Amino acid sequence: MGGAVDLVLMIEDRMRAALSDLTRAERQLATHILRHFPVAALGSITALAKAAEVSTPTVVRLVQKLGFKGYPDYQHALRGEVGAMLMSPLAKHDRWAGGVPDTHILNRFADAVVANLQATLGQIDHAEFDATAALLADPARRVFAMGGRITHALADYFVTLMKVVRPDVTLLSDQSSAWPPALLDMVAGDIVLVFDIRRYENSVLQVVEMAVAQGAEVIVITDRWISPAASHARHTLSCHIEAPSAWDSTVSILVLVETLLAGVQDLTWDKTEGRMKRLEDLYAQSRVFRRHR
Repeated sequence: MGGAVDLVLMIEDRMRAALSDLTRAERQLATHILRHFPVAALGSITALAKAAEVSTPTVVRLVQKLGFKGYPDYQHALRGEVGAMLMSPLAKHDRWAGGVPDTHILNRFADAVVANLQATLGQIDHAEFDATAALLADPARRVFAMGGRITHALADYFVTLMKVVRPDVTLLSDQSSAWPPALLDMVAGDIVLVFDIRRYENSVLQVVEMAVAQGAEVIVITDRWISPAASHARHTLSCHIEAPSAWDSTVSILVLVETLLAGVQDLTWDKTEGRMKRLEDLYAQSRVFRRHR
């Protein structure tokens, strides 16, 4: 590899960045770990090597190329990241409460959000983003969206605006009793867009597994620790969400959603323009909005 590995990067990010510089066996191993991240590397080195169909020395060489002394050092760091995935609001507050800069909370929070945006937009692969937008723009596919306890609001916002851009867009309820009827008519090729950030919710994973069984394609918008639902996804887009608060910030996710909406709109504008004109006529007839005097 060309130079030392940046140890500030998350383990998954480091592995993705190193792929082009790995040997065939190391790349095979790294791909296996990334496909089953982080669970694949939490067991013994022998179990990992067997699952990836490589030798144990290959495992050692890979983790050393990533900047670790050996597999135990790598696992120690990985377990630290897994712990960060599952932090409760109380733990998040305690983490930020100590040693914070002596500035107003407005400045501290704004600095964190801007850093999240820069990191998020800097890490998203343009080809992955374009493929996601193209999938959502495909008129032959119906789109379903859902989120968890906090992210359901983002799914609702996405659906509200995407319904203007294209037809056949549905918000999946966060009530489990509503899932079977929604999944009943789901067919191969339909799209399920899910939002899932730490602490990852069993309900989101359950819906994704059932949707995949129906033949649906899954898009996951998650955080940088990656939702377990991403193991079933065709496309995964991750965002930075940490903030000086007991709760994570969803600003970077909102920007990603709005950018996706703009991307789909560009791809469908020949039909979207007509839909928007008809919608404006309907708004005028129903007098939804106040007229300017």
